[in-house]
Amino acid sequence: MREPMLWGPLRRILAGLLALMAAPARADLQPAFTAWLTNYRAHAIAQGLDPATVDQALTGLRYDPAVVALDRSQPDDPARPPLLGDYLARRLTPARIERGRQEWRARAQDLARIEHRFGVPAPVLLGIWGMETDYGRFTGRFDVLRSLASLAFDGRRRALFTAELDAALRLLAEGRVRREDLRGSWAGATGHPQFLPSSVLAHATDGDGDGRADIWNSVPDALASIARYLVANGWQPGLVWGVRVQVPEGFDRAAVADPERPRSCVRPLERHSRLLRADDWRRRGLTPVGVAWPPDDTELSLVEPDGPGGPAFLASRNYRALLAYNCSNFYALSVGLLADAVVAAR
Repeated sequence: MREPMLWGPLRRILAGLLALMAAPARADLQPAFTAWLTNYRAHAIAQGLDPATVDQALTGLRYDPAVVALDRSQPDDPARPPLLGDYLARRLTPARIERGRQEWRARAQDLARIEHRFGVPAPVLLGIWGMETDYGRFTGRFDVLRSLASLAFDGRRRALFTAELDAALRLLAEGRVRREDLRGSWAGATGHPQFLPSSVLAHATDGDGDGRADIWNSVPDALASIARYLVANGWQPGLVWGVRVQVPEGFDRAAVADPERPRSCVRPLERHSRLLRADDWRRRGLTPVGVAWPPDDTELSLVEPDGPGGPAFLASRNYRALLAYNCSNFYALSVGLLADAVVAAR
């Protein structure tokens, strides 16, 4: 989620601030927010959260209008859909690839141990770590509790952010994180893997053997937690994420369309064909670009993120585990392609 020159985050922050300035004048929302916090306190304690932890966390918390403006500035249907090439040009940079190679060399033992434990290859872990926080360089500076409380109070996605605020308080109550470490993105994602608090509760794991799962200060813990998350979402050891392919002229896409509508990650998966075996795709005239074909029985779906005529990929079920991490074809492809590029550089 971070870009090397911070252009992406700065652009989003600028858009949020412009939206905030353009919004009609509103009365100070802090009194209403304080009243909401009082009601939330009762809710949190009813959920079984420790009253002392709740009080310590909520006391003095202030509404953050900039966070709400950033949330509201997210375009649901941009006038000009972005292109994969533009996205990759900003994220799949030579500097990021080289840094991934260096991190692999420096952390080879940790990565090998995690791969043996979970079955997730080192390049894929580096791909996610690199795309999320540029290998830990940019983990976010927003106060997670303030962000989550402001977004829950705002109400646009109240159920989601209330649940995440509950989870953040549980992390504090269970001693899994120090209050000062709860920094992250404006949306509450935190640590090296940019987990939401509920994902920290579900997937954070000890990767360095010290008995704690600290995704903020331990890179082995963060990488092991990414691996555990992927496995929980269907990652299969030994299966490629996908391959870039050339689609022949006149290819009949209707013949491979998926008749079933996706039940999750709907918009990205609507761009996928149905799953077919690699040997079936080969018979239909597709050819791999710069790589060998996966085994014949590998199930793959055709995805053309920019539509017919643009870049084309055959994506495996492991690709769908990457989509579970961030529901975006551009994101999943950037992770897979960064992983491949780090391997090539190494």
